[in-house]
Amino acid sequence: MRQSLFGLLNVRPFLRSTLRFAAMSLALIVTSATAHAQTQTGSILPGSSQPVTQVGVARPIMGWVRFCEQYPAECSVDPTEPAIISMGAKDWQTLNRVNQQVNADIKAKTDKDHWGVEDRWDFAEDGYGDCEDYQLVKRRKLVEAGFPRRALRMTVVIDEEGAGHAVMMVRTNRGDFILDNKRNAILPWHKTGYTYIKREGDGGSAWASLGGQVSPTMTANQ
Repeated sequence: MRQSLFGLLNVRPFLRSTLRFAAMSLALIVTSATAHAQTQTGSILPGSSQPVTQVGVARPIMGWVRFCEQYPAECSVDPTEPAIISMGAKDWQTLNRVNQQVNADIKAKTDKDHWGVEDRWDFAEDGYGDCEDYQLVKRRKLVEAGFPRRALRMTVVIDEEGAGHAVMMVRTNRGDFILDNKRNAILPWHKTGYTYIKREGDGGSAWASLGGQVSPTMTANQ
């Protein structure tokens, strides 16, 4: 009996230690899962980074020129609007929500299959579109949510496959962030792996050159 009591007394501290370790491990798992969920839903503001450098002026893609002829209000620049957003947590949440929602709502379809032409920029009102169509819908929704259009710049890049691709650059006081139909995560421009060619200008019809050496004549149907 004495040995049993002695063994029980030794086991209790071990159990307390094991339970304490298990509780700490569980807390770490929950904290990590919560942080991951907050990152996915955009409830944690991203870190700051340097914005992309503008190196001159550039001609816009012809698809953009035709789009502006059809929707001139979408291409006008209001100089009274801020060119850079002072981004708060609510703004970041809205960006993530709109980016994920539009990516889920629109089905990818090439311009050739959709419109019968090689490159057409338009709103994906029928639920189908390619890269630039996703971004145009996102921009319209963000403007409706109160974002200044002047800070939401359509941008042409060369993607990881060496093809032309359109994304939307959101210019903020924390850096330039990219909304993309290829991923739901909103990344700083320098973490996408893309080569940046040009984007809408801040003051008129001319676009801004971003230093990329190769300028596609049209955006890829992706």
